[in-house]
Amino acid sequence: MVTGAATGYTVQYHREPTPLPVLSQPEIRTPKPVRAGSDTTARSVSVNRWVKTDGDLRQLLLPRPKGAKKEQEAQLEDLFSFATWFEDEDHMFEDLAEHDFRRAATVSWSQGGKVYVDISLVQFREITEINAERFGEGQQAYMSDDDWAGNEGEPVPGSSNARTYVFDEPLREAGYEPLYQGRAVAWRGDVVMIIEYANNSGPVDEKDLKSLAKRQLERL
Repeated sequence: MVTGAATGYTVQYHREPTPLPVLSQPEIRTPKPVRAGSDTTARSVSVNRWVKTDGDLRQLLLPRPKGAKKEQEAQLEDLFSFATWFEDEDHMFEDLAEHDFRRAATVSWSQGGKVYVDISLVQFREITEINAERFGEGQQAYMSDDDWAGNEGEPVPGSSNARTYVFDEPLREAGYEPLYQGRAVAWRGDVVMIIEYANNSGPVDEKDLKSLAKRQLERL
């Protein structure tokens, strides 16, 4: 029995492998857009956009401009690490956890040692988009306070909710040059976009800030 098994194994070993049958792989087609009807849901009306944001969120961040210095590589942030971006970390951690924070993607760069840009994409789990809208509106709500931009901001063309804010007064600190600041906030689907813009040599270029916001929204 042992000899027969060994002989059979030796014969099989020297034979060419038998090719497996071809797997059936029908062509996968992306469904064409259809007109919204009475049974259309928030998920179905934006199916392609949802699929896009279900992938690697870092891929949707704006790429670093040519010649800009990398301050932080594009990376994913969990709830704890993203909450540390805010002054009141504990409150933000609880708020995001309560409203189905899913993940965030961030990237940072600088240009000429003067302009500094931080971009965050914050994604929520709620498919009805309520949590993204709530968070985005919350980020815009306090910008008119004197401690922040001190104004209502300007709308970004092509978006129903995006706004850019150029702070009325620069941040002044003893021993440092004034820091001029700007911010852009918007949301699309389940993702909120926040752009922090700072210039340590002069006023913020509002056209550049709006251009960044518009291009980032287009990627979403």
